[in-house]
Amino acid sequence: MTLAPEAVRSMFDRIAPVYDVMNRVMTVGLDRRWRRLAAESVVMPGDRVLDGACGTGDFALADRRAGASEVIGLDFSERMLARARSKAPDIEWIQGDLLALPFADGSFDAATVGFGVRNVADLDLALRELRRVLRPGGRVAILEITTPRGIVRPFFSLWFDRIVPVLGKVLPGGKAYAYLPASVKRFPGAEELASRLAEAGFGAVRFTLLGGSIVALHTGVAEVTG
Repeated sequence: MTLAPEAVRSMFDRIAPVYDVMNRVMTVGLDRRWRRLAAESVVMPGDRVLDGACGTGDFALADRRAGASEVIGLDFSERMLARARSKAPDIEWIQGDLLALPFADGSFDAATVGFGVRNVADLDLALRELRRVLRPGGRVAILEITTPRGIVRPFFSLWFDRIVPVLGKVLPGGKAYAYLPASVKRFPGAEELASRLAEAGFGAVRFTLLGGSIVALHTGVAEVTG
């Protein structure tokens, strides 16, 4: 089941106070390393970077540490943005939607999205919007949870489908994490997401599986159009 945009916004407003804690718990602390790897894969010194669906700002901070001269973080949850602002008041944080980015064509050298495209109402539109705001040759990195493979799969199912929702229930607002397993199951696999990035106008699309194949890092380069 796909939640309506306002339902997703409300959910993320509710989980904002526990978002960072749950990220650390769900990934055994590996999410910070994954964001660093993703940022370093596409951000070059001096880049202007968009971090879409920025949440509480950890990916935007990783982009800056990777060498970006300017980072703009965008999210449609104001409570998430309030947390991001408390971490880095000097970064520009904007309330907005991945499906209608409030930027001109070719505004950025690179764009990153961490664990956010899974929640949009129209994945292909979000990918096209990311392509639109990147200059030709600009780079994108998308980190997303994916259905694991091989021997990891049954352990992931136990952890993600059963234990994580229980952990969420003991934290204020965390019961929204019961939605998480269903959102992963309906999301395209790594190969399909790579194909859809290509259809959206990205070339040199590649993906790397991380964390024993529970997370996929996709990268691509904005192709010249026209």
